[in-house]
Amino acid sequence: MTVRIDAARLRRALHPLDTAPAGRGWNSDELADLLPPDAASVEAAVLIGLIPRADGLAVVLTRRTEALRQHAGQVSFPGGRIEPGDADPVAAALREAHEEIGLRIEQATPWGYLDPLSTITGYRVLPVVAGLDPDFIAIPDPGEVADVFEVPLDYLMTPANLAGIDVEYRGRPRRVLEYLGYEQAPEQRIWGATASILYNLRQRLEEVP
Repeated sequence: MTVRIDAARLRRALHPLDTAPAGRGWNSDELADLLPPDAASVEAAVLIGLIPRADGLAVVLTRRTEALRQHAGQVSFPGGRIEPGDADPVAAALREAHEEIGLRIEQATPWGYLDPLSTITGYRVLPVVAGLDPDFIAIPDPGEVADVFEVPLDYLMTPANLAGIDVEYRGRPRRVLEYLGYEQAPEQRIWGATASILYNLRQRLEEVP
């Protein structure tokens, strides 16, 4: 059964924009033995852009180029590390989205934050959720982004479409999240940190009426 998510309910599920959520990533315990105990997290932000379409909200995703040093070829949200010149994580996410997919600041309306996420590459990621102008047309940076595509939010929020996959990482088993093949974009594998961020959105939505 597919769930239908409306923008008003989604906004109620988010942390407010005036104060970015503090603390460790909600998944930090899962990574306890995968990172050095004294490792310092690199602060980063990503943009979860939602575009209104005739059949509901759609999530904007990218596939990174194969030439990148980290996460090459993986599906991700536009984003990156927070730079000293960024006023806050929202500014960082919007800047990165402009650089990576050509999103202009006036084409995005930030709504709020999800919970911080820790990654095995040492980042503490703050996801920023924003509504996007339906007339937005992506202009991907060929040095970073191989493809830009949309997936219905309803599909991504349906529990039956998300699975736990057992993998081996650094000599020990680990379970990662992965979405089952989306028929409109079967070549795009949505898994790992991207799937975890979307799972956190689902968790927060389940807490609001």
